Amino acid sequence: MDQLFAEIAGIGYPAIEIWGRGDDFISFCEAAASHGLRVVSISGHNSLPDGLNNAANHDRIAAELHESIDVAAANGVDGLICFSGNRIPGMSEQEAIANTAAGLRRAAPHAEAKGVNLNLELLNSKVNHAGYQCDHSAWGLAVVQQVESTNVKLLYDIYHMQIMEGDVIRTMTENLDAIGHIHTAGNPGRNELDDNQELNYRGICRALSSAGYAGYVGHEFHPRGDVVDALRQAFELCNV
Repeated sequence: MDQLFAEIAGIGYPAIEIWGRGDDFISFCEAAASHGLRVVSISGHNSLPDGLNNAANHDRIAAELHESIDVAAANGVDGLICFSGNRIPGMSEQEAIANTAAGLRRAAPHAEAKGVNLNLELLNSKVNHAGYQCDHSAWGLAVVQQVESTNVKLLYDIYHMQIMEGDVIRTMTENLDAIGHIHTAGNPGRNELDDNQELNYRGICRALSSAGYAGYVGHEFHPRGDVVDALRQAFELCNV
């Protein structure tokens, strides 16, 4: 881990993100900090498929988010990833949106007080996450609009939204205020951001920069070759 962090910092990256906040979270943060790296995003609550769209989960998720917000604030983490959960048979889209918004609304005041964003992640339900409900930008934006909190935003995953709807530059730049974090990966394959996939990441990042996006872009791909080489190539491509 220490060697990888040294390589990441040497490339020029200012930050990293990890999935959870397990027993090794503090040592992970300390190791990153020793190389001048921040940890800027972690998962906010348990269970991706059984999430905020189910009101029966709200007490559990509210408690998990409260603890995660405190951990994030104490360690300089900007955002927590949140999940709608999978579609529930018999539940309308509007009810699911309202439930998800209600669950996030419970946690929003504490997030605002601590300066931590709750980022609802957009995922594809076609290839990787069958049944996931927040699988289109319009769905996630409807939730954010209902919550009405400056600290509830979207995690816009370019790879996932390319699969579901495309038109990623227009969607992101027209809704920049609602985006708290961004993920990348090449499509198809979820591999490097190279010429073997269909997304023009140099053009995407140039458009985000021109539009004034000031958040982080996290690389969430699976390198086919050397990890450090892939991260160096992604940095050079996106640092526009």
